[in-house]
Amino acid sequence: MFDVADKADTLRVAVAQATVKVSSETIRLIKAGKSPKGDIVESARVAATMGAKKTSDLIPYCHPIPLDYVHVDVTLKEASVEIQAELKTVWKTGVEMEALTAVSIAALTVYDMLKPIDKTLSIESVCLLQKVGGIKGVQEKYGRPLKAAVLVVSDSASRGEREDKSGRLAVDVLEKYGFIVDNYGVVADDASRIEAELRRFCDDLKLDLVLTCGGTGLGPCDVTVEATLRVVDRETSGISEVLRAYGQRRTPTAMLSRGVSGVRGHSVIVNLPGSPKAVSEGLAALFPGILHIYGMLEGHGH
Repeated sequence: MFDVADKADTLRVAVAQATVKVSSETIRLIKAGKSPKGDIVESARVAATMGAKKTSDLIPYCHPIPLDYVHVDVTLKEASVEIQAELKTVWKTGVEMEALTAVSIAALTVYDMLKPIDKTLSIESVCLLQKVGGIKGVQEKYGRPLKAAVLVVSDSASRGEREDKSGRLAVDVLEKYGFIVDNYGVVADDASRIEAELRRFCDDLKLDLVLTCGGTGLGPCDVTVEATLRVVDRETSGISEVLRAYGQRRTPTAMLSRGVSGVRGHSVIVNLPGSPKAVSEGLAALFPGILHIYGMLEGHGH
């Protein structure tokens, strides 16, 4: 199966439909309650719901996912039985296979129940009508390239005693999302130096996004948070809360990060922890949702 461990939970919705072709005489018998194997409509609904729940058991590479909602409609047309299923989940991957399985199992159930009285039966179609949710649903594009900077805060890296991996990782992810990263630097754990760099990025260079890596913990030299708070005009607490919540589900010590985020002018500053793993997790939580902030800063609302 594909690795979805780093993906964020989002609301996923899928609607699928199956059509079973029958004779008009069979439709008349169903409506009259004379189907030899019982209630076709209710049986199809139950079968669809059970099929949705068993999808990962039936399809080898399909992830088991929690289903929050299954709704099945069975409609008797002039010469067909139409089954439609709507499914919802708040999870890392979508429910289209569950929806397709639901209507497929329901269609097979209808076929099985009607085969003693109708030799013209055929399952005409199984198709996905709708699929929404996931990170693609919140991707946003702008008329100009967004510009960013990455500032690594580390005494040892600034002295050349260790190679910086976290900042380079952040640069790669930013470029993946279309940012132009023409400012990357490493500074020591010096609050005044950090503050000066942040002001330069926001006021002089007017960058759209500034990511800091390191200095968010509780060590005696961790001062990135204090420097950032002196720079931002408004805090964006929701961003910091999401970063910690996302990290805590994967690393028990993520709650110890004091990282903050905020806006100065039209520039967004986000503190990330210093380890490559924490940076990777933080960026996975950050994108693509944070991109919506730029429309808001320009007055486009929600």
